[in-house]
Amino acid sequence: MTTIKPEILQKAKSWLTDIFDKDTHTEINRLIDENPKELEESFYKNAEFGTGGMRGVMGVGTNRINKYTLGKNTQGLSDYLKKSFPNKEIKVAIAYDCRNNSKSLAKVVADVFSANGIKVYLFSDLRPTPELSYAVKKLDCQCGIVLTASHNPPEYNGYKVYWEDGGQLVPPQDTELVETINNLEYEAINFEANESLIVKVDSKIDNAFAEASVNNGSFDTPETARENLSIVFTSLHGTSITMVPDVLKKAGFNNVHLVEEQKEPDGNFPTVKSPNPEEPAALKMALEMAENKNADIVIGTDPDCDRLGVAVRDNNGEMILLNGNQTMLIMTWFLLEQWKKENRIKGKEFVASTIVSTPMMKNLVEDYGVQYMEVLTGFKWIAKLIKDHPELNFIGGGEESFGYMVGDFVRDKDAVTATLLACEISASLKAENNSFYNKLLELYTKYGLYKEELISLVKKGIEGEQEIKQMLIDLRENPWEEIDGEKVVLVEDYKSSVAKILQDHTENTIDIPKSNVLIYYTEEGTKIAARPSGTEPKIKFYISVNTNLDSVEEYEEQQQKLKEKIARIKQELKLG
Repeated sequence: MTTIKPEILQKAKSWLTDIFDKDTHTEINRLIDENPKELEESFYKNAEFGTGGMRGVMGVGTNRINKYTLGKNTQGLSDYLKKSFPNKEIKVAIAYDCRNNSKSLAKVVADVFSANGIKVYLFSDLRPTPELSYAVKKLDCQCGIVLTASHNPPEYNGYKVYWEDGGQLVPPQDTELVETINNLEYEAINFEANESLIVKVDSKIDNAFAEASVNNGSFDTPETARENLSIVFTSLHGTSITMVPDVLKKAGFNNVHLVEEQKEPDGNFPTVKSPNPEEPAALKMALEMAENKNADIVIGTDPDCDRLGVAVRDNNGEMILLNGNQTMLIMTWFLLEQWKKENRIKGKEFVASTIVSTPMMKNLVEDYGVQYMEVLTGFKWIAKLIKDHPELNFIGGGEESFGYMVGDFVRDKDAVTATLLACEISASLKAENNSFYNKLLELYTKYGLYKEELISLVKKGIEGEQEIKQMLIDLRENPWEEIDGEKVVLVEDYKSSVAKILQDHTENTIDIPKSNVLIYYTEEGTKIAARPSGTEPKIKFYISVNTNLDSVEEYEEQQQKLKEKIARIKQELKLG
């Protein structure tokens, strides 16, 4: 029988007081009697804010998502808002996704805000996350909350915090907020709602957001080209069904086929193993429909509609799923072309991406005379760039993990507008007897053929957390000196903010906030990044290799060589 550590038992028993409800008491007593390991997982630490807010498994305990952990977050946030905006009427917008308990947890959050005298704009039903970002600015709120766990498994939920600019919370506010929350006791939470301060917002914001999405995602594509594009769309049981079909229709895309079996919002995601459009299996039903309908493009979005997966036909007519880097490159190219055509590039524009995304982005963007900026993983950092550089115009930006943001009317990745943009690009190229896929190959001939692969190693629980920490310690203490026969010439350590140039043993300071990320570069331009996920129990390795591509006809041969190179690297570095 497993022995319960005294400190865990003490922490668990503190939840058996009158502050917590009877259901909580019953579950804790059951865990004490029947599942000490699960009890330890539930109480060994407090749930933490990561790259995408706070995400975790739902259940009782300090390391779980429940009414008390989210109530404590919200009480702390209420106190922090009052301190940050003295003598001002404070307003907060709240949205939630399709996950189990999202609606009830959103009401708990609304209750706590209202109990603290804060006005709450609450959506009465599920909505896409980017619509919340839009609503914060549109309703002149100081803060916004989304109850979501993005594409995590069904047992997860989460809590994302947005600030008055519509972007997610960033330093120094995030650390100040966490400190405020950690200093609170659970008995300090005020759950007694003031219903007069909770206002439902629905069609007013829906209509405005849809219009803004069409304005930002549509260009001068002929009406006939839009009519001629055959689209298969799946919401993967998520929130996008409330907005994407309507936006496509408003923009003139009427030939849209919905995957009916995945249309109903459902937090159990019954038709997929994982509701993650990064994984080909998630789009299996949509791809099958595309063959039946002879569709040009397939798009699927994750549960909270901030990421999208795109599949298009290759030059042999076969449907293939693009990766996030490829979609980002095509979207960025198209936006740059539009800005160039409209004579809007004046030297005060920028495009942004992340340090683990493809290096090809820099080549593409700078060729248009536009500034390219790189940030840490997470769209909150791209939103911060917009806030920090009001003198510059933001064209668009993305990251390898299937997220893209068009313009700055939303300050988070936005699969609503990105879906429209993908269709706009596809229709425009089809009308020119070109294609999404072939244009990508053309870009490779101009800017270099880059191939990326992401390896995610899942390490669950307390032991997994320690294993991930140790892997990064080992990488720092015993760094790779050679990768696939290529000498490592540069190592960037974002935790120490030091970039080591190995040939002359010099060091430079990295002018980006600290993060537990290591990036290795070889003499041939191979790039490997290692970072623990901020939202899941994983350590991620991002591999990027490249070569020249002289013609589109050589693509298959050259990309096969890069594929073999990545396979060698994975084997050499024991990355699965």
